[in-house]
Amino acid sequence: MGLLHLSISARDPKMASGVLAGIMGGEAMPFPPFPESWIAFSEADDGSAIEVYPLTHRIYPGDETIACSVRAPDNTKSFVHAAITSPHARRKIMDLAQSAGWLTRICNRGPYECVEVWVENRLLVEVLDPDMQADYSKSMSMQNWADMFGL
Repeated sequence: MGLLHLSISARDPKMASGVLAGIMGGEAMPFPPFPESWIAFSEADDGSAIEVYPLTHRIYPGDETIACSVRAPDNTKSFVHAAITSPHARRKIMDLAQSAGWLTRICNRGPYECVEVWVENRLLVEVLDPDMQADYSKSMSMQNWADMFGL
């Protein structure tokens, strides 16, 4: 499975996409299909990206394709989160996120570590530096999962 892109909402989509693009080693650009939205591309430039919409925007199924409406801001927390890779070492990841005022910390998930980056202190993005990615790849298989939890 390859996750191609993810969409999130933020109070400041331009700033959030800029920080996320920095963490991924890529670049942030406007996202013209939806007003005031931005997209953070990864360093790989393979289409992997995070779209960032304002808290006021909602997508829904239109008559023929996706549509967007603008409503009151939705600043609620969510169980939804993502894990992404970064070409940078953990210290640089943390520095980039902390420069935006976001809660950031190293966490041990058992078989691997990650940098918890709380986008605007409300949405979790787990970021894995190259060493963390190697541990994740070695440990996160169906068999290892079953063994860890006795399934």
